[in-house]
Amino acid sequence: MKGYYMSGAGNDFMVVDARGLKLDLRAQAIELCKLTGADGFMAVDHSDIADLRLHFYNPDGLRGEMCGNGARCVCRFAYELGIAGETMTIQTDAGLIEGWRLDESRYRIRLNNPGVLDLHRKGDVAYVELGDPGIPHAVVEIPGLQWADREALREKAKALRYDPAFPRGVNVNLYTQLDDQTIRILTYERGVEDYTLACGTGSASTAVVLWHQGKIRDGRLTVENPGGTLAVTITGENGAVTELLLEGPTQIVKKYEI
Repeated sequence: MKGYYMSGAGNDFMVVDARGLKLDLRAQAIELCKLTGADGFMAVDHSDIADLRLHFYNPDGLRGEMCGNGARCVCRFAYELGIAGETMTIQTDAGLIEGWRLDESRYRIRLNNPGVLDLHRKGDVAYVELGDPGIPHAVVEIPGLQWADREALREKAKALRYDPAFPRGVNVNLYTQLDDQTIRILTYERGVEDYTLACGTGSASTAVVLWHQGKIRDGRLTVENPGGTLAVTITGENGAVTELLLEGPTQIVKKYEI
């Protein structure tokens, strides 16, 4: 079996084709993430309702609902292995995700619309879940945020990650708005228990908060992550999000024999 070490804007994953195999996915996640220091593990499986089934695990073996950059990487994985075509649907624990190949490296997915949105879950800290259930995200504005501030902000991020206001734990997205179509972001992820170089659902969750606050022009947001730039597009009607798209680069870094 081959393991594919992949990156989506710096968010890195180990990916395997698990179709027809009986694997201990939790154990695989822990061991393979140790191998590369990856942010997550993904196994592709058969699905009765989509082109493929995505099983996502954090490096600590905790199963996740899905992963935005991970799903984009899986789109490339599925296309290059002939599992799906240039347009595909992916079954995840958070619901069905639609994906598109844009060119050799860029892939776009349609994320789940917000299942939970609370703009003031803890004071000015917003809470978002994309899907039902979706990955839990806290969104916090840090005026003037620089990526070099990461260590100074670590205790704040860790405290929010385990705050009782978020019973399921939470990914913490710290951001500053550069203009009405651009933000800079830093995400501290549960399961990884550290900052990651990018977070797709975190970028999109932050975009949802800003959209509801009327701070995004034309529903388009460029999200500058430490590992790369992502694009989020939001369409809405009557104050509700009706479509949420995430786009960005993918890379196959290395292949391993497992």
